[in-house]
Amino acid sequence: MRPYSGDGRREVVVETTVCVVGGGPAGVVLGLLLARQGVEVVVLEKHADFLRDFRGDTVHPSTLNLLDEIGLSAALAERPGRAVDDLRVTFDDGTVRVADFSRLPGPHRHILFLPQWDFLDLLAAAAETLPSFTLLRSAEVVSVLRDGPQVVGVRTADGREVRARLTVGCDGRTSAVRELLGLRPREFGAPMDVLWFRLSRRPDEPAGLDMLVGAGGLMLCIDRGDYFQCAYVIAKGGYETVRAAGLDAFRERVAARAPRFADRLGELATWADVRLLTVQLNRLRHWSVPGALLIGDAAHAMSPIGGVGINLAVQDAVATARLLGPALAAGTLRDADLAKVERRRRFPTVVTQGAQRLAQRRVVDPLLATTGAVKVPAPLRVLDRTPWLQRLAARAVGLGVRPEHFVSRSR
Repeated sequence: MRPYSGDGRREVVVETTVCVVGGGPAGVVLGLLLARQGVEVVVLEKHADFLRDFRGDTVHPSTLNLLDEIGLSAALAERPGRAVDDLRVTFDDGTVRVADFSRLPGPHRHILFLPQWDFLDLLAAAAETLPSFTLLRSAEVVSVLRDGPQVVGVRTADGREVRARLTVGCDGRTSAVRELLGLRPREFGAPMDVLWFRLSRRPDEPAGLDMLVGAGGLMLCIDRGDYFQCAYVIAKGGYETVRAAGLDAFRERVAARAPRFADRLGELATWADVRLLTVQLNRLRHWSVPGALLIGDAAHAMSPIGGVGINLAVQDAVATARLLGPALAAGTLRDADLAKVERRRRFPTVVTQGAQRLAQRRVVDPLLATTGAVKVPAPLRVLDRTPWLQRLAARAVGLGVRPEHFVSRSR
């Protein structure tokens, strides 16, 4: 870094090979894997830390395989995760198993539920041992730097400039980089939004994940040790209606869906305890411009169906590091090379989003319109009785389409 005087402000210019915008799973994984190849990389995270409640907690088998490949499995084992080897859904008339991870190929036959801040801290700690990696926190990007049509870096809200050969937007579904580049994704629509909140967990309650389905919606409860992180699905645009009915009415809806929580719903004291997540499902037509690339939710926002968004983002990061890392390290990267990432990752993105759109039309839409008791649908009864279909579902969720691998080229 070197300070200089330009327009009267004291600024700092950071010169690097790659500037990664966004310190989520895709951004930190990408920074780590590039740094292991000797590429100078700066990751910008707009917050001061990773501590945010309303993030996904799933670490999929494909990501666990990656951690094996880069030697972080032992460090992961020290974190407070909970392994789940199947997925079950509870309806008004019973519970069915829809995915069986115990028969997946490879050593990781489960999904690990781990608070995302622990996962990110693990990755960042490993990356910060590498001399070519820098993580800058409290660094919100407000503009893109250009040299003609070429993107050459970004400027942050506090006046810092990060100049780079390649800028990668990993800053999520509301991507500032995407907005600043003037890129507009194709929207596919989603019939639901999600209300997030936390409820305390009793020591004697079973660990794991609850998926509860009933009239008018569904609810997901993620075990985080001493509390549950809960997601209550509502119809798209229905938040104001829910709020207008009052907090007592919302508590009653939650109690109807999950009666065992009825004794602690007073913990939802005000609407400040309930957060709205607006669900999006979209995809960019082109993921790159000269000097810049977008991956993860910045390139393709995923529906929460299947909980695969984090997995797709991490796989994007692995492919980016593998395809572009050698050229970046050698100083031979061309703008035409950026399209390799999109060509590699577009197929799994399109297939996954297609499955999510089908589930939205066939499952979520009818469910949100239902007013009576919800019985287990016939296809799920078949799935519950058919082990090989459960294994297929587990493979789709746990490994995904075209899982990526990384062979270290660290220096």
